[in-house]
Amino acid sequence: MAAASRTTSTARNRPPALAVFGEFFFDLVFYHLPATPRLGEEVKTDSFFEAPGGGLATTALAARKLGTATAILTRVGEDALSRPAWQGLARQGLDTSACEVRRGASTALTACITWDHDRMMVTHDAINRDLEELLTRPKVLARLRQAKHVHIACPPRSARLWQPLLRDLRERGITLSADTGWNPDLKPTRLRSILRHCHFLFPNDREALTLTGASTVEKALHDLERWADYPVIKMGAEGSLMAAGGETLHVPALEVPFVDATGAGDAFDGGFLHAWLRRSSWRDCLRAGNICGGMAVTAPGGSAGLPTRSQFNQLLKTKLR
Repeated sequence: MAAASRTTSTARNRPPALAVFGEFFFDLVFYHLPATPRLGEEVKTDSFFEAPGGGLATTALAARKLGTATAILTRVGEDALSRPAWQGLARQGLDTSACEVRRGASTALTACITWDHDRMMVTHDAINRDLEELLTRPKVLARLRQAKHVHIACPPRSARLWQPLLRDLRERGITLSADTGWNPDLKPTRLRSILRHCHFLFPNDREALTLTGASTVEKALHDLERWADYPVIKMGAEGSLMAAGGETLHVPALEVPFVDATGAGDAFDGGFLHAWLRRSSWRDCLRAGNICGGMAVTAPGGSAGLPTRSQFNQLLKTKLR
């Protein structure tokens, strides 16, 4: 018998400005390791953190903490309902009313091990294998069509479902973006056929080079103009690049103490989209992304270090050129 599903009951009073579709994970983050982790050995640390993870949660929380009304669209197992990392999303103001809870399934988990300014991850996510079926649910479609902007925080695999939906949303005047993450198994030509409807694309430098086959980040940026209207490449400590109207924009990164890189790129997306929805300049959108991405690395997990609205406004004025 197929596992039964239901939607979560949390609802907000106003339509979201931003709707984020993607995979939800519980991130189990191990950091401040005393030695390099190696196969066949055990490394112990007192530094551990459990947080809502994946691009969906981090992007949505970054935008919401800055004041953008945000809905998430995902699937979790019943185990999520009793875990603080899921319960906290609604307490922070995210609309989870169109999310699906699947009985008999476990919420996706990722073990994140950080070391020397980088991280490795191992994930169990059987619940997400047919996640795109949610795109046929009336409640999910209604939420997407109510938003001003829709962000895809997962690899879009079903052209059959995504292409007509993105075309419909764009024709309704809804702007679109995607951060597909590191998925070398997906053919770039297939991804491009889906993402060509997007206004923004948010790969990091490694992902941009893989998607385009380019030899430099600058060449990859211009190649990605054939994928989306305004491609953005995130370069960590080197800041961010954007192609906009024939101009290449670069904004430097925020200088911050480093703890954990998990989720920094997703935090960037949330900051950028918050600024975009407030009709900020392109440079201020990049600054907003850099602030959120930079602050994310100052704490374990993707969301613990995200700036409050007052912190963000102060940093926007004083910390970036």
